[in-house]
Order: sequence, then C-alpha cells, then structure tokens
Amino acid sequence: MNNPVKSLVQTPIRAIRPALSLLVVGFLACGSRGGTDAAAEGSANGGSGETPAQVPAMPADEPRPPADRAWVIFGSDTVVVEVARSPDERAEGLMYREEVPDGTGMLFVFPDTGIRSFWMNNTYVALDIAYMDAGFTIVDIQQMDPETTTPHESAVPAMFALEVRQGWFDERGIRTGDRAEVVFGLQVGG
Repeated sequence: MNNPVKSLVQTPIRAIRPALSLLVVGFLACGSRGGTDAAAEGSANGGSGETPAQVPAMPADEPRPPADRAWVIFGSDTVVVEVARSPDERAEGLMYREEVPDGTGMLFVFPDTGIRSFWMNNTYVALDIAYMDAGFTIVDIQQMDPETTTPHESAVPAMFALEVRQGWFDERGIRTGDRAEVVFGLQVGG
C-alpha cells in the first residue's frame, strides 16, 4: 500500500514541513481515537531500572507529532501512533476499534524494562505486536487474533510495545533485531 508518511520520510524534513503538518492535522481530524484500546497491560516481572533511549533533540522549528502521538520510523516505513503512557491508557489500548488504518497504531510506553503481557479481549482487529527494548530495538514480534484472552507474553524483557494491523511488519520485512527511530510529540510544559 502507498503510505503518505513513508514517502515523506524519504525527503529532507525542511522540504516537507507544510505537507507533513497538513498530514498530521488531517490524521487528527479523521478521529483516530474511535473508542477504547485493545491490549490489556500485563505484568512487568521485575524492572531493570533501565531508562528509554534518548530521543535526539530536534530544532524547535521542525515539525513534530502532537503531544499524544509519535512517529515510529523503520527506514522508509513510518507508523503514526497514539502513545499510551499511563496505566489506564495501556489497559485500554486499541479495544473496541473497528479498524486500525494502515500506517497507524499504538505505542505502549512503560516506566521500566520487564516481561510484558498483552491480550485481545474486546479487540476487534487482528494485530501484530512488536516488543522493543529501551533502545527501540525489536526483541519479539507476535501476531494476535481478535477477541481472544490468550496472553501474548514478551519473549524477553521490553520497555515498549508497538501494535499495528496484523501483517504490517512481515509485509515490510521488519524483523526482530531491527531498530526504530521514534519521534515523540512535545509534552505539555516540555
């Protein structure tokens, strides 16, 4: 599929600022938060105290996602994600959504590294989940079927989990060991 964000990522950011701003505004206007989120947050069996990878500082005049969004970039492929930081946001996940459009998803941010477990109760869309370490390297990818309560536990400790529509990673050749670049929206007061 043709991903407009993907083609934008291949161009220097200054050259695409107006188009990228319109894309983000258009994405938000479509009402991507159409209900509750799916994967129920599971256990964090012992945290390592590890902190997330530092996001490179971007000049203030460069476009960024809105505060509750991020761009997760794998080479020329980009996912515009909602960011679930709080326990309530992580528990809600992508529940009750009728669709997860191509090029969108959810990034779950945990306060530490640990074994993570997700399920698909009240989730109507088949999803892939990529567990990532503190450096945004994928440590495990699993497929999750809709409306199941089978836990999907990370194979190793993880600090982040990225959910996208099922098949997205395979279609793009993204595998365990691949590293993402993540650009978070500005935090309130930050």
